[in-house]
Amino acid sequence: MIDRPLLDEFKAAANSLESITVRTPLIPYRGGDDDTEILLKPEVLQPVNSFKLRGVFNAVASLSAEEKARGVSTVSAGNTAQALAWCGRYFGISARSIMPETAPRPKIEAVKAYGGIPVLVPTAELFRFLNEHLWEEEPYSFIHPWTNRQVMIGHGSMGLEIMDDVPDVNGVFIPVGGGGLLGGVGSAIKAVNPSVRIYAVEPEGCPALRSAVDHGQPITVECKTICDGVAVPYITDEMFPLLNELLDDVLLVSEGSVRTAIRSILWHNKMLAEPAGALALAAALEMPLTDRGKSVCLVTGGSIGVELLMEILQEDQ
Repeated sequence: MIDRPLLDEFKAAANSLESITVRTPLIPYRGGDDDTEILLKPEVLQPVNSFKLRGVFNAVASLSAEEKARGVSTVSAGNTAQALAWCGRYFGISARSIMPETAPRPKIEAVKAYGGIPVLVPTAELFRFLNEHLWEEEPYSFIHPWTNRQVMIGHGSMGLEIMDDVPDVNGVFIPVGGGGLLGGVGSAIKAVNPSVRIYAVEPEGCPALRSAVDHGQPITVECKTICDGVAVPYITDEMFPLLNELLDDVLLVSEGSVRTAIRSILWHNKMLAEPAGALALAAALEMPLTDRGKSVCLVTGGSIGVELLMEILQEDQ
């Protein structure tokens, strides 16, 4: 089990990230009658258009000079790879990311634009690389996107910002893939106020955490969803105890609800969210105000393919 990060660790990370990441504001969702009760945390405003820079930069910055000199690598559906490439350029080191062949083209091109090296492989091969710890056979300093504790601590800086800006928040909706975001933000929020409810959100087509909670242990599930940023078919044994300890509930949302949330954020808040980035709002909109209270929804990323975006927007015609 990964030890829950401590409040002092989150504060130290927030200080070190101050000149690197954007302290994103909380913006009222404008699509409903009770819009002031849903606040959006627009991590699409980060330099790489997703929250991933918080954790990845914190992890890379924590490496020794010798470890940095070897170059860094990760496994990613796209957003972690972009963050790693950005960090590679910042520190002047090579940054290599193993990505699925099905990764959205904008994410692949962004990795290249930041100077990173995308290595495209079949999805099954990507997860084999993770499951069999094949990174241990490579010369690079590997940044695990989920289980790296420094990644989680960096992500947790977002939780401190939320508690500073809206200390009376009742619940926070957090998209879940491998669990690094939930582990970091959930730990930070609970460290400040244990009574805040943490809602983990997954697409119905990839319910890895929901299934793990229901079975009392991680299991592998079939993963078929447009939410590529959270398309992880299992929760690792290391992560599950921490995530299970932090969450108050796991919510599943349909593909249709995600598509509706993407359109709603765009029309009402003029903000472009990728499918995984719209998960939190999709879940919040399905929960009655009397149950959710004042809530924060993390809009985690904005990299979406043009074809998918046009398809989603035309559904509203």
